[in-house]
Amino acid sequence: MGSSASDARNSDTLLLYDVASVLKIMGLSMWLYLASSQGSTSSVFSQVNGTAHIDVSSSIGFTDEDFICATMDWWPPTKCDYGTCSWGTASLLNLDLSNKILVNAIRAFSPLKIRIGGTLQDKVIYQTADDPTPCSQFLRNSSEMFGFTQGCLPLSRWDDLNNFFNMTGAEIIFGLNALNGRTIGSDGSCTGAWNSSNAESLIRHTVNSGYTIYGWELGNEVSGRGIGASVAAEQYASDIITLQKTVQDIYKGFETKPLVIGPGGFFDANWFTKFVKGAANSLQVVTHHIYNLGPGVDDHLIEKILDPSYLDGGAQPFRDLQKILNSSGSSTVAWVGEAGGAYNSGRNRVTNAFVFSFWYLDQLGMSSSYDSKTYCRQSLIGGNYGLLDTNTYVPNPDYYSALLWHRLMGRNVLSTRFEGTKKIRAYAHCSKNSIGITLVLINLDKATTVEIGVSIENFISNKTLTVEQIVEQTRNTNPTSRYKHNGENEMMMMRDEYHLTAKDGDLHSQTMLLNGEIIKVNTSSGIIPPLVPRRVISSEPMTVAPFSILFAQIPSSIQLPACK
Repeated sequence: MGSSASDARNSDTLLLYDVASVLKIMGLSMWLYLASSQGSTSSVFSQVNGTAHIDVSSSIGFTDEDFICATMDWWPPTKCDYGTCSWGTASLLNLDLSNKILVNAIRAFSPLKIRIGGTLQDKVIYQTADDPTPCSQFLRNSSEMFGFTQGCLPLSRWDDLNNFFNMTGAEIIFGLNALNGRTIGSDGSCTGAWNSSNAESLIRHTVNSGYTIYGWELGNEVSGRGIGASVAAEQYASDIITLQKTVQDIYKGFETKPLVIGPGGFFDANWFTKFVKGAANSLQVVTHHIYNLGPGVDDHLIEKILDPSYLDGGAQPFRDLQKILNSSGSSTVAWVGEAGGAYNSGRNRVTNAFVFSFWYLDQLGMSSSYDSKTYCRQSLIGGNYGLLDTNTYVPNPDYYSALLWHRLMGRNVLSTRFEGTKKIRAYAHCSKNSIGITLVLINLDKATTVEIGVSIENFISNKTLTVEQIVEQTRNTNPTSRYKHNGENEMMMMRDEYHLTAKDGDLHSQTMLLNGEIIKVNTSSGIIPPLVPRRVISSEPMTVAPFSILFAQIPSSIQLPACK
């Protein structure tokens, strides 16, 4: 402490902490601690130091600009799990498309990818213009696969949905029924090729109506061992080739064609290896699903979410799929096509509460570090894991976490590691729409505030700099609007901080605070509130309170090597 910037240059890793700066943030640190504590008088306040090491020599991943994606599902109101029916009228077939909050929630992303699909998509028949037969609805039937009879998508509803998507600026990935034409054995194994005729009819109607589709995805969780049914990898690859030929034929003459996507199932290394090899020239995106917390009825969900070792285990499918794609020699990329954390509709007051942002943001950071291009959250609305409340449409905490990620995190992913405590999860990207770095810090500790220094590695070849040193270089190079005058008329560079905590420190709360203020949507107008940062002098250490999340934008007027 108290060392000058010039002294610090004698060491590659020395972090400068000025006593005055620390004193300035003590008030903020205490406020953050109180905001995130659970009100227990027995909690002991403690503070530790840590360092986020960020390598800016090159990016380790490159996401889509519209990395954030959410799903819309087919489940009817009679879908129930463990005695609770949590889907209400959130189905594609009965969702209120005129709801102002829903409209504005999607528009806020400009754009939001929406993946239409789910378990029942492989039981959906698409109404055609030449078939006047009324559409049948999904009916509960325990003797049927997935517990429901076959359902139907009316053309009129498809038209309404597309008008809605056009109005909100959403980018649509539509999941097609992959079981048409197959025979399903008693063990769930499928024989026969996919019958594409009904899907082709829907695709032609979509094109003739002038609707824009971002991608057509084949099937939902019928890969590998499957859920309810399974298709062999070689046959699935052949079916993807059929879909690709159909798309190429119907979209002939279009400058931009929809992506062909599959299989939309749980990762199985052997199955995915065969599938990618067989479909590589026809498959643009390979999708896998993530429910690594187990069933929603599990009483230990929060324990898992707060366990760094458990979270670390979630990296395995990302790592393995990345290896498969790298060795395939194809241009196929990886997406997370559906991720709700806990299957069977999640768990109320957990997967729709503040605590779930720990898992969700960790997944976003982890998946992008393994070069996943898009991450689709189950769900936009519906079940107990919606970004929006099923009944009121009011955003749950994860909605705001997703929106901040979308607005702040750029496409270039930076190698990041944290030293000091295992309870901090750290991820960094080049900033979106500005020069510099955005760092996400997740504090899984219930009673420890972490004061964080940042070490920027390879800013100059084989050279490590602290934020203070970069600020000094930036100040001398190109003062910008991100500077302000201090009392001594010196120019100080500022960073933006977004501190996220739970209302009353309750991890089960569905109300999130941003920098100590409740984030609240206007329910009458449906307007999504602005997410305003706290502006802090960049040389001050970052402070992450117990059970809280911090997005920090670290500015620089010098373009970092990995961000060029």
